[in-house]
Amino acid sequence: MSTPVSIPGWRHLYSGKVRDLYASEDAADTRILVVASDRVSAFDFVLEPGIPEKGALLTQLSRWWFAQLNFPNHLVDGEIPATVADRAMLAQSLEMLPIECVVRGYITGSGWAEYQESGTVCGIPLPAGLNNGDRLPEPLFTPAYKAPMGEHDENITFERVVELVGAERAAELRDTSLTIYARAAEVAEQHGLLLADTKFEFGVDADGVLRLADEVLTSDSSRYWDAATWESGTTPAERMASFDKQIVRDWLAANWDQHGEPPVLPKHIVERTAERYRELIERLTS
Repeated sequence: MSTPVSIPGWRHLYSGKVRDLYASEDAADTRILVVASDRVSAFDFVLEPGIPEKGALLTQLSRWWFAQLNFPNHLVDGEIPATVADRAMLAQSLEMLPIECVVRGYITGSGWAEYQESGTVCGIPLPAGLNNGDRLPEPLFTPAYKAPMGEHDENITFERVVELVGAERAAELRDTSLTIYARAAEVAEQHGLLLADTKFEFGVDADGVLRLADEVLTSDSSRYWDAATWESGTTPAERMASFDKQIVRDWLAANWDQHGEPPVLPKHIVERTAERYRELIERLTS
């Protein structure tokens, strides 16, 4: 994993798979600096090399989406250090909730694999006869428990969410996630895109207000498809060519057995992934 950049006036707190967090060296300043790196992860591994400009692209997209959504978020005003200005956000300090709020509008990925075995997605029964990539009868809230660093996130039931955060907060997480997904899916469709699924993270501020945090509706946290291709495609690969790191996942799945260290990503995979990231932003924001 690449070494976090040194930022004058800021103290490195923590590095996740793709983001680095900093606290101000001024004890009176409780804001957090969230810096998106160019690192790319798949199957719980950080891969080499990173994707050029990825941090800046995903930060730009998060900022754009925060501005579209009518919901409290973690952003605060202030000057961002010049060295990371294009890939950082200033955020208020929150008590982060240990839930990944996943919403699925279409069936694919791990949901499709489970459906083939049991007719369910995250334990939720679905009608028979669905195909990979089909739109679900209604979007599903399928939460996961955010595991400690180095461990796998775990799909959990809504009842488990209630145990973790209480009934009122659990209902708020579910309802808010579904509402934001519906709004985002509507915006995406206006730009000829389908939002297949996404995950949100939330934190609670000092006043108990639930706030959308971390990144939102980016290529790393969401699966977008081209609407016209989804309608006309004849194979799952055509219908679900996504604007994200699926290119990386597919290459890894074909070239690595997930034992030992993952292989270095070839140049053409890195370049194609970067192109898809850029194309999504151009499609959404133009």
